[in-house]
Amino acid sequence: MGEQLTATDWLGRFSEALASGDVDRVTGLFADESYWRDLVSVTWNIHTSEGREQIGAMLAGVERAAWPGDLAATSESEADGVHEAWFTFGNATFTGKGLVRVRDGLAWTLLTSAQALNDHPEPSGRARVRGAEHGVNVSTENWLDRRQQQVESYGVDAQPYVLVVGGGQGGIGLAARLKRLGVPALVVDRYPRPGDQWRSRYHSLCLHDPVWYDHLPYLPFPDHWPVFTPKDKMGDWLESYTKIMELDYWSNTEATSACYDEGTGTWTVHLTREGREVVLTPTHLVLATGMSGIPLVPALPGQDVFAGDQHHSSQHPGGARYAGKTVVVVGSNNSAHDICADLWQNGAEPVMLQRSSTHIVKSDSLMETVLGPLYSEEAVANGIDHETADLVFASIPYKILPDFQRPAFDAIRQQDADFYAALEAAGFDLDFGDDDSGLFLKYLRRGSGYYIDIGASELVAKGAIRLVRGQVDHLTERAVVLADGTEIEADAVVYATGYGSMNGWAARLISQEVADKVGRCWGLGSDTTKDPGPWQGELRNMWKPTQQDHLWFHGGNLHQSRHYSRYLALQLKARLEGLDTPVYALAETHHLG
Repeated sequence: MGEQLTATDWLGRFSEALASGDVDRVTGLFADESYWRDLVSVTWNIHTSEGREQIGAMLAGVERAAWPGDLAATSESEADGVHEAWFTFGNATFTGKGLVRVRDGLAWTLLTSAQALNDHPEPSGRARVRGAEHGVNVSTENWLDRRQQQVESYGVDAQPYVLVVGGGQGGIGLAARLKRLGVPALVVDRYPRPGDQWRSRYHSLCLHDPVWYDHLPYLPFPDHWPVFTPKDKMGDWLESYTKIMELDYWSNTEATSACYDEGTGTWTVHLTREGREVVLTPTHLVLATGMSGIPLVPALPGQDVFAGDQHHSSQHPGGARYAGKTVVVVGSNNSAHDICADLWQNGAEPVMLQRSSTHIVKSDSLMETVLGPLYSEEAVANGIDHETADLVFASIPYKILPDFQRPAFDAIRQQDADFYAALEAAGFDLDFGDDDSGLFLKYLRRGSGYYIDIGASELVAKGAIRLVRGQVDHLTERAVVLADGTEIEADAVVYATGYGSMNGWAARLISQEVADKVGRCWGLGSDTTKDPGPWQGELRNMWKPTQQDHLWFHGGNLHQSRHYSRYLALQLKARLEGLDTPVYALAETHHLG
């Protein structure tokens, strides 16, 4: 048993060890099982060092000026023998926030996160711009004139430093952070209006995550906002946010090709904007297309002879079109459940074709047992706002996140035993992940394989949504035929079969060579289903430098897009200002897609 230091005591010793410059003295303060997760502040990367040896290698591998200094504890707590302390710190480049967990006098987990660049703070509070000119030499241009000139100048007499391809919540949130930091950034999106990504989805869609989890940077939802946001309401919020945050945003614009010039360090991007060709030469290119790639539609014999409608779930027009018709939905995850429920509500006869096991968790149970401690009205009342919650969640290294999640999902499985028994009685194939760690690990590892139940599971359990298990062999003119010979008559087929890796967008826009150079996006290398090893310790290629210079990937759910946009924006701002940004442990490519 080690010395019983409080976390604040440990921070004092850590500060002294860092000041000494002695790597061994620093690593001696960490337990055999220990983790240092850094969000840009030390490594110019999103990187987790696991164990004393890796922590020592990280400290030896970065500039001494990048080591944390000026540590100051801001709060401390203790539970079950684990002492936690929040602290602030600084180094030559950043001010930051951190969280340490100490067991038996030694550090178990340490988070360091960049919060602001020392020499380039955001112009907020007392540093806000004046916004008006007073006196006799007032410009004849007003605010609207300047805004319109700025947006229309790109490709004519100005170039964006950053081009963000994708104007959903991810691209919009990142652009807001870049705007605050004074980084010239243009967002382009193929839809007519911001928010149309949500408006165009099937009629009944609502967010499955609760409001406390889903705020955008700088402008949280008002406190009367519904817990689960309807899709069109979300679309209107994004459109309003784009205007309020004064984002440079081109609608009706599609990026058609891009290539990188190693000599100039810039991209040449060809776009079609409202029917005319535009060429831009940004320095950095961000693909903000969510965490998913191109829709995956299986190639099946007989698709050319099937007489009914066929489409991917991303193109589903809503159930009203199929009233009185039988629709086979291939898949059993979130979209499949939502679409089946929508079909049933509109008088269609949905058939859910389950091909592999699926993790189900009731929305209320997820909110209460898993999200509630960090993202809920109770959490806010306890002083945990969403930005604090984001850092708490980020402070748990992915290696041990299953150990944190498993007890909660074990409790849910016991609490909702009757719910799960009813699904299994209906023939539904359930799982809780390869290691029983539940929804978030499935999401992080593979981005699929789960459904947050908001009502469709009851329809499955009582047979209102017909459930069939098996693999599709082929289609006939009027039916879907399974490998065991079962024929399912169908008027339409919806392929709720998921998406490829985000680097598929790089293949389509840039080249297959660049997509392969970058490799697969998302996943941890956990060596579980659809997440092949080796272990990465972080999500592949997300929000951090990639093997392709000046190419970045930004996405994830609303929580991830909000939180990690801070670190991506800081990396881009630093490069704009010409700061030295030596990346420690640039991730290798192990899987092409």
